[in-house]
Amino acid sequence: MSGTDKSSTTRRELLQAAASAGAATTLLGGLGVNPAMAAEVGRSEKPLKAAFSNAGLQATWCAQGKQAAEWWGKLFNVEVTWFDGQLDAVKQRAAIDNMASQKWDFVAIQAFGIGTLTQPVQKMIDAGTPVIDMDTLIAPLDQINVHAFLAPDNEFMGASVTQALVNAIGGKGKVIMTQGALGHTGAQGRAKGFNTVVKQFPNIEVLDTQPADWDVSKTARLWETYLTKYPQIDAAFFHNDDMALAAYNIMKAHNRTSILIGGVDAMPPAIQAVSEGRMFATVRNPSCRIHGGAIVAGVAAVTAGEKSGKGIPKSVVTDGPVVTKANAAGMQWMEDHFLI
Repeated sequence: MSGTDKSSTTRRELLQAAASAGAATTLLGGLGVNPAMAAEVGRSEKPLKAAFSNAGLQATWCAQGKQAAEWWGKLFNVEVTWFDGQLDAVKQRAAIDNMASQKWDFVAIQAFGIGTLTQPVQKMIDAGTPVIDMDTLIAPLDQINVHAFLAPDNEFMGASVTQALVNAIGGKGKVIMTQGALGHTGAQGRAKGFNTVVKQFPNIEVLDTQPADWDVSKTARLWETYLTKYPQIDAAFFHNDDMALAAYNIMKAHNRTSILIGGVDAMPPAIQAVSEGRMFATVRNPSCRIHGGAIVAGVAAVTAGEKSGKGIPKSVVTDGPVVTKANAAGMQWMEDHFLI
């Protein structure tokens, strides 16, 4: 399922052209963005320079976020420079050290792990650069003065998909959770949501909860082991869709496709898998809204003087629904236009 059909591309080009001509307020209002906010923020008269980093562009969620940030950046006259985290805390730290050695109008970061980037981020904050934290905590909010934290309710996401799986197997059976990186606060929230649900069902047996660190190769190795070790697996919850679909391929190779699969992110391949019945459900972690929102927040801070905790809350919860066959097509449309 592609998000780059000709009609979508044409609409995006029209939006960007109109924004360049000074019509951004009307257009953003039509997209559901508050026109008053758009008028106040506006398209910057001079090009702004922003630095972005997320956990690693190997992950489809992160790659989609990069596309969204660059697209919203064009609307608001922001040049986005990317520092790839490469799904490695050490490599991301080196990238952020490099970022912190340069001057930016604002910065947006999704950390691979909590506490790994505190020093260079603090350096940028001390220099007066607004830093927007995306999706997972760089450090606890009472320990670092980021401009704002844009993130989904990860506990809700974990609980909602787990509940859907448990309901589907009648509240009894054997399940596995495959976690993301344990230092990622989003993964921690998703695990908490999973555990909150399964402990309510005494007839649910959790067979394994090992992390795969968002790595599809590691996920495949884990699931080769699981399918050999466990003759019965009724459902599986994965902390992201990439891992869920990697595991599905292993299940298919072993003729074990009766296992119900739930994921997180609602990326286009997962939406298609839900529509076709290969996945039971996923939930939208709104990459486009988070990365695009970071652009809006950064521009507001620079051009309108929006202050942290006043003009913008310190913590902004970005919502996203559970995705089933009933709403998959609409969710795909919104992703095609970087709206959620």
